Amino acid sequence: MKGLISLAIYVFSIAIFSQSELTFSSLPFLEMNNKIRVSYLTIPQPTDKVSYALEPKMGFAGLNYYIPLNSWLYTGAGFYTAITGDQGGLFTLGVNLGTNLAIYKNLFFDTNIYVGGGGGYRTLVNGGGIIVPNIGLQYKKNGYSFGVQYSYMNFFTGIQKGDNISFFLEIPTKLRIAPYKYAQKRYKVKAGSKARKGVKSIQQVKFDFFYPRGLTRTDASTNPRYQSIRHTLYIIGFEYQRYLTPNSFVYTHVDTMYKGLTAGFMDLFFGIGTNVINTQYVNFFAKAGIGAAGGRIFPENGLTMYPSIGASVKLSKSFGVSAHTGYHRSIGGTFEAITSGFSLKYFGLSGGNTDPFNNKKFKEIVTKGIGISLQDQYYKDVSKFGIPNSDLKLVAIKVFYDLSKRLFISGEASFAYLGESGGYAHGVFGLGIRTNKFFNNNVSLYAEAAAGVAGGGRVDSGEGVLVRPTAGINYHVNNNFSFNISGGQMWSPFGNVNSLNANFGFTYNMAFLSAKK
Repeated sequence: MKGLISLAIYVFSIAIFSQSELTFSSLPFLEMNNKIRVSYLTIPQPTDKVSYALEPKMGFAGLNYYIPLNSWLYTGAGFYTAITGDQGGLFTLGVNLGTNLAIYKNLFFDTNIYVGGGGGYRTLVNGGGIIVPNIGLQYKKNGYSFGVQYSYMNFFTGIQKGDNISFFLEIPTKLRIAPYKYAQKRYKVKAGSKARKGVKSIQQVKFDFFYPRGLTRTDASTNPRYQSIRHTLYIIGFEYQRYLTPNSFVYTHVDTMYKGLTAGFMDLFFGIGTNVINTQYVNFFAKAGIGAAGGRIFPENGLTMYPSIGASVKLSKSFGVSAHTGYHRSIGGTFEAITSGFSLKYFGLSGGNTDPFNNKKFKEIVTKGIGISLQDQYYKDVSKFGIPNSDLKLVAIKVFYDLSKRLFISGEASFAYLGESGGYAHGVFGLGIRTNKFFNNNVSLYAEAAAGVAGGGRVDSGEGVLVRPTAGINYHVNNNFSFNISGGQMWSPFGNVNSLNANFGFTYNMAFLSAKK
């Protein structure tokens, strides 16, 4: 009898354990077939409406990330920037909504609309609000595609606008996510589970130092104008790398200047790289990037190249540091600088249960909570130089990363679209805390302390450093979707900005799949 009781307890304990054990096969995830679209449009400039010299045409390039909502409707977000003409430093941030319908075999009808904020010359864009409708045809083959569209670029708050035929190239990318309620958990990868390849990537915060040379000069905002630049410029940025093979990768990065010039310089690059020497803890790499740069430097094309080399050291399986040097050069312009810098790196394996290159199974999957937010931001009576103070409206895209159920970090990019400061933008990083949900699990509160870099649009932020504490409330429609309201203060310690802030938006939350070997 005693033996039977012991056996019953043993069997019961196995049943309980098997029910509570979390496995990758039991994790419900969504595989999203997203797209990255690179586009190009040439538009006329309003030369007859300004009193200063202006090139007759501007080349306008786009980099957008699209997410399908169903078989024919998609949304997304991205940047536009000037790469030819004399509009270097013109950048925009916005969101998209579009439709894609089959016509015949591989030929599709594609139309979308982009709405956002940004700018370069404030006198051309005024507040910075922009709308870009596109309509045309697309040819698809094996996930890749190219297309031709009629496009109309319209800074509706100013005089810079124009239309023409645009061209685009689209490449596929996959993303696997799970519902947010499965975040902050560990899932065992069993030997018999279906193989799903992960993604090897690196995310890093970059600190660069530019040492200008040649004919590098300031823009007309200095007194006297167009002064030669021979002092060090200080840059901070973020870079994402995705590996295509064990040692080669593609990357994109965005930078902004926080010391050395009146705030307003920015660059955006994408490119390719390779690990020349790669060991378990140390690797030497080389990269070549092409993109756009400008703001507070002599007006020129914007198209810029940035080759670099460097070495990195792994401090753990997930974190490391690197040092690099390079050459930042305007193509067809005068800005050039030797660069050096260092980076803080995070090495990631995500989205699957097997190594993407040797097909070895990972031991477990850890789910991380991620939130992506779209916000409409308001700043009251913002201090400016050379023009009257005014209220500002900004469009912002913000990403939240959960450190735990309560603590999170965030990163945000915001561009002005109303308030006569087109071209103003800021990027900030924050640390925050949130409460438990209450009122039938529909409401939570949060507080956040953030700091970053701002500039452009004659906003008097000095060399660009800003601090912004906020507190807010979330209304949770469900586990994945919430509306947000927050308020606080934006303060520039080295400038004269000290403004009340209010933010309104919504957030989509998900569980991101991170692999552990």
